[in-house]
Formats: sequence, structure tokens, C-alpha cells
Amino acid sequence: MKIINNPDKNTWKAILRRPTQTVDDIEGIVSEVFTNVEQNGDEAIQEYTERFDKVVLNNNLVSNEEIDEAVTTIPEALKTAIKSAKQNIEAFHAAQKTSKVRLETTNGVECWQEKRAIESVGLYIPGGTAPLFSTVLMLAAPAQIAGCNEIVLCSPPNKQGKLAAEILYAAKLCGVTKIFKVGGIQAIAALTFGTETIPQVYKIFGPGNQFVTVAKQLATKFGVAIDMPAGPSELLVVADATANASYIASDLLSQAEHGADSQVILVSTSKKMISEVSKEVEAQLVVLPRKAIAEKAIAHSKSIYVEDDKIALELINQYGPEHFIICSKNEDFYIDNIRNAGSVFIGDYTPESAGDYASGTNHTLPTNGFSKAYSGVNLDSFMKSMTFQKISKEGILNIGETIELMAEAEGLQAHKNAVSIRLKDLK
Repeated sequence: MKIINNPDKNTWKAILRRPTQTVDDIEGIVSEVFTNVEQNGDEAIQEYTERFDKVVLNNNLVSNEEIDEAVTTIPEALKTAIKSAKQNIEAFHAAQKTSKVRLETTNGVECWQEKRAIESVGLYIPGGTAPLFSTVLMLAAPAQIAGCNEIVLCSPPNKQGKLAAEILYAAKLCGVTKIFKVGGIQAIAALTFGTETIPQVYKIFGPGNQFVTVAKQLATKFGVAIDMPAGPSELLVVADATANASYIASDLLSQAEHGADSQVILVSTSKKMISEVSKEVEAQLVVLPRKAIAEKAIAHSKSIYVEDDKIALELINQYGPEHFIICSKNEDFYIDNIRNAGSVFIGDYTPESAGDYASGTNHTLPTNGFSKAYSGVNLDSFMKSMTFQKISKEGILNIGETIELMAEAEGLQAHKNAVSIRLKDLK
């Protein structure tokens, strides 16, 4: 990790730049895939699966028999762990349900808001170097709680043309209605347009690599909503002299092993702590099975020394991390004043891994600075708010003139007439 001491504020933007390609670098191939899938459906899907995943599939729908067979291969201890994590995730997301908002704004004018589930949702589950079955829980569990009628899951197949047994088990637990062995850009395109076998959905969820992220953004041009732009993983840790260097190093590496384009940052008010963490990162990195991947991520990651918590907080808010860990005696200062972060982890015994798997919060979070404007996935992500109103005779008499005057001032005579014709009958 590159060590930077007291960087001038004018250099922060450059220092905090993510190691990702721009949309312009990727959009060409994404648009090409989208056009092919829109025009050729399953034939195009098969072509891209063969090209990118190196496997030929005559049928990309996972059968019930495949699911049942896969479930038998999972150790009972892991099944128990998955069920336990699901229980915590369900508990936290079920608690996010809100009651109907109802109000009489004026005598005779009643307005209310209710939430309805999105009927059809698509869940993208990354495969590649790490099949993320935990993401199935994070997306399918709240979708089921929300009451989505159709929950479609897409994930890239392995070289044997199969999905990880754990992905299938988690999907079955959470009520996923259809599972397809399709990954990458072509999966997002299929969910956007629909094919002969893969249904079109109203909203697409899930993290992915830079190509998947751009594909999701392109999907919005075709009337399909997305949860957020969620690309390569990132973590920022703030630490002072009281922190535990080995814990911090383990957290930094836990995100670095996600992918070569992941980014981890340490911001500290202690030069000694930065030195200790650097040594710990080197020591812990050596024994990691995914050492080669983590090394690449660490190579473009940074340790930044700043003089005090106020400067640290300003820098962190400018970065807007996906994951933010607080290891400081002044934790309340950071908790109270952090404005831009996807999810916050507080204290020595709250590793980011807890949020990734089993504490109950959702791990599908905005990356690349989008935490400045986007929330992470939550129950409301799978629902829409609808407003209703009912106006009585008394109500239209009370607000009718207000509507007439405003409509006339905007030059919309038909709007005014819609009220005037009613008022005439009542007077």
C-alpha cells in the first residue's frame, strides 16, 4: 500500500481516484451485447456463454432436479450457517416495514400512501472467482418479504455448466422462482429485454464487475430500473493510535481479495499505526489462498496520514466509501458526522465480513462514490410507494378555488375547468 503523508486538499481527488475503467471504455462492448440479445434472444445468450464462460449450454434454466441434487452435496454445518444468516437478514429487513401514511390535509381532502411490491425482479449473483451465495440471501430474502411475485436469478455457470450448490440452496431457501445459468453483460441484457426463456423484469439488483455495472446503467435506458451502480468492492478504515493493527490488516485484505480492481484505504492520525498495519498486511497476505488477487488490489491501495479527526472525516466524506470501518476512540465523532458511506462498521469487534454474511444488514451497497446519493439495498428497494386521495363535496369546495387560480396562472384552462364544472354543480 502506498503511504501518503498530509496530502494537500487540492490533491485529494487524484489520490482517491478508483482503479476502474471509465464508462466510455466499456460501453461499446456492452451496447454490442445488448443489441445482439435484444435481436436474437437465447441464441445470443448461448453464443456469449460459450465465448465468455467457455461452456456450451443447450438449456440455461436450472431444473428442480439440479437444485435437489446440489442441495445433497452441501455439508450440514454450512446449511445451518446459511439458515442462521438468512434468519438475521430476514429479521432486520422485516423490521423495515412501514405502516400506511394517512392524513386529511384539509377538511374533506384525504390523502394516503401505501407500498406495493415490485412484481418482477431480477437478481444478478456474481460467479467468476468467487460464487457469492451470500448475495442470494441479501437480495432474495428481502424480495420475498416485500412480496415480489417473480424473483428471477441469473449467475454465470462454471466450466462444467453448473452453478455453485450453495447458490442453488440459498435460492431455494429464499423463494427464487426461476434460476438461469447466465452471467455477465448478457444476463443483464436478458433481464432487460427478455428472451424465449428468460423473463423481462422491472428492476435488476446485484453487484458485479465493471462490465455488469455499466450494463445495469444501460438497462435504465430501456425502462428497467436498477438498485444502484454497484461495481468493484471497496473499503475505507479510519484508525487512531488505539486501534488494533492486525484487525485492520485483516479487514483491508478481506476486501482486497474480492478482485484485482477492488480498493482499500487506511486513513489514520497515527504514523506508527500505518507502519504497523503495513507490516501486518504483508504478513497476512502471504498465507492467503487468493494472494495473487489481493496483491493486485493492494498495489493500488493507499494508507493516508492526516493530522486530526476533522481532516480525516472531510476526506472520507469526499471519498464516499462503500464500506467504512471506525477504529477510533472518537468513534462518536465519526458516527455522528459521516455523511457519505454505504455501510458503517464500528469498533474492534465489528469486521466488515459480519455485514457481508450474517449480522443482518445488506451487503449490496453503492460503490465508486455513489454512496453520496444512493442507499444500499433495503426492503424499500423492492417496493414502490403509491399515493391515493379521495375528495368529498366539502373537500372540493374547500380547495377548488385554490386549484382554479393556480391552473389559470399556468395557462392550463382544462385543468381549471375540471374543477369549475364540479364547483358549478355544488353551488
